[in-house]
Amino acid sequence: MTLHHLPETGTAAAPAELTFRSGADLCHAWHFPAGSADLERSSGRPVVVMAHGFGGTKDSGLEPFARAYAAAGIDVLAFDFRHFGASGGEPRQRIRMADQLADYRAAVGAAAELPGVDPHRVVLWGVSLSGGHVFAAAAAARATPGKTATARATLAAVVSVTPLVDGRAAAALAVRSGGPVATLRGAYASIRRQLDAVTGGSGLIPLVGRPGEVAALALDGWYESYRALAGPTWRNEIDAGVLPQLAGFRPARAAAELRLPVLVQIADFDRGAPPYAAAKAAFAARAEVRHYPCDHFGVWPGNPFFEPALRHQLMFLRRHLAPN
Repeated sequence: MTLHHLPETGTAAAPAELTFRSGADLCHAWHFPAGSADLERSSGRPVVVMAHGFGGTKDSGLEPFARAYAAAGIDVLAFDFRHFGASGGEPRQRIRMADQLADYRAAVGAAAELPGVDPHRVVLWGVSLSGGHVFAAAAAARATPGKTATARATLAAVVSVTPLVDGRAAAALAVRSGGPVATLRGAYASIRRQLDAVTGGSGLIPLVGRPGEVAALALDGWYESYRALAGPTWRNEIDAGVLPQLAGFRPARAAAELRLPVLVQIADFDRGAPPYAAAKAAFAARAEVRHYPCDHFGVWPGNPFFEPALRHQLMFLRRHLAPN
């Protein structure tokens, strides 16, 4: 792992940049050190490992969460999955579920080595697609202690925000929310673009579009919501090969295996990550559950339920990470 500090910009200090290896590539991350000693023990401070959701990058809305955590006394390691943002990996914009889980494991190992961090108080944080990953990653860490990148670390809690935990349920919800014509057009585009990739085409489709456009996500209002969060490294492209994978993406099946505190935050009118599937996974994990009367993006910075969602996360973590 390599670590160096960036100069301060504006009134807020820039996070330290670091890279860590996952597979054959380097993942790029930001380290936000805790700004208070409120949760510090003799063994160090707790640390949250944070990643974005479907096609997202860490510069697209994660920083407000991370800075609030740091102010509360929690270090944060926010990273880009391989193939996205500032991380390495070719081809670009490619999602492979197993690879992203491996990136989480590598990130936990990197977080445990940060200066002043308590390796036995590591928290997994995920949103949307990565909100599902954290269920599977936490279950895998418990099932194979000492045999993963998390061997030196102990997971202390999980925070799962508007999680996508069942790809089949999400596909059914997409049909009801966006209409079967749009969904079939997207499926056709996926197959066509994959064939293009074999014959020399890019294999990429737009990640988000307006209703009626060919895109992985094309629900009313989502184009504007996603673009409002977009940072400088974000690209409105995704490898079409991710769409067939979603049917088999069911991290909810790992929920019952968890034996640590879990917070699940559900957007009750979510049109992308089915609320009822998230609620079932939360029940299986014996999780604390918070509900918000909004769609998928309503808990993000600049939206009405960001402050309540953030407040609930910090309340949960203070309770479970307190020195005593």
